[in-house]
Amino acid sequence: MSNMISRTVLKRSLSMLGLAVTLGCGAINTAMAAETPVAIGISGWTGFAPLTLADKAGIFKKNGLDVTLKMVPQQSRHLAIASGSLQCAATTVETYLTWNASGVPIKQIVQLDKSYGADGIAVRGGINKVADLKGKTISVDAPGTSSYFLLAWILDKNGMTMKDVKLATLGPDAAAHAFIAGQNDAAVTYEPYLSTIRQSPDKGKILTTTLDYPMVMDTLGCTPSWLDKNPKAAQALVNSYFEALDMIKKDPDKANEIMGAAVKETGKQFAEESSYLRWQDRDANKKFFSGEIVTFTNEAARLLTEMKILHKTPDINTLYDAKYVTQP
Repeated sequence: MSNMISRTVLKRSLSMLGLAVTLGCGAINTAMAAETPVAIGISGWTGFAPLTLADKAGIFKKNGLDVTLKMVPQQSRHLAIASGSLQCAATTVETYLTWNASGVPIKQIVQLDKSYGADGIAVRGGINKVADLKGKTISVDAPGTSSYFLLAWILDKNGMTMKDVKLATLGPDAAAHAFIAGQNDAAVTYEPYLSTIRQSPDKGKILTTTLDYPMVMDTLGCTPSWLDKNPKAAQALVNSYFEALDMIKKDPDKANEIMGAAVKETGKQFAEESSYLRWQDRDANKKFFSGEIVTFTNEAARLLTEMKILHKTPDINTLYDAKYVTQP
């Protein structure tokens, strides 16, 4: 009799254990299902590194996001958005003008960085001022990219246009390597590739950077449809970015190691390169979205229109939504 009772108790215990395991698995599956998937297009640009940190350090996951970071060239990021393979992208502010004008709506929700010398033009000896670039061959990325716009902006500020120079279309990485290999008279590139030229002074010099022309700034934007369907996830994206900045401040060595590893560099190398830009915290974002974004976008629209890259200027108020940086 006692054996029968023991077996009955054991069977009940096993049954309850099985139920607990089932319920536990269900809870895990529910938690996993609660993570909102989002694919973000980026490049190896140093300014985007906090997004990589948020991914690798588990910040996105902690905040209920299933983020996939995809390396997509800037000039084709909007095509990936249009195809549905990306819901969000990190890119320069002026880019949103051409993307939205071409029928690919995307709205900025947080400013990521401002370049303080991280973008620039490298030149051969004998070229000592911007005017000396006239007639020279310059390696630069394709129209619709930050490097192309930077060159146009700097030439414009010096009374020149893109017609005054010869262009060799190369991406930022390839432009830097070509310059070091002795090709072309000048190259437009950014960090971490600009530092490879800084480290090769026998090949040339840095003529000018965004310290002289502060016009390169990046934001993270998402499609309006994704934002409408996932307001909490959008807020979590922004909060995760700010948490990554907090980690950089509190544990810079660990953060730099993680961010450096993503671009096959040491933490020390990455720290040196990132010194040429400023990641933008919540206070900086509030300032940016309260007026800076409109002022800059208007000037960018003028230049892009003169270059015939932009044929119709979209309503600037539709290019951003500041609420994500003004609320926790």
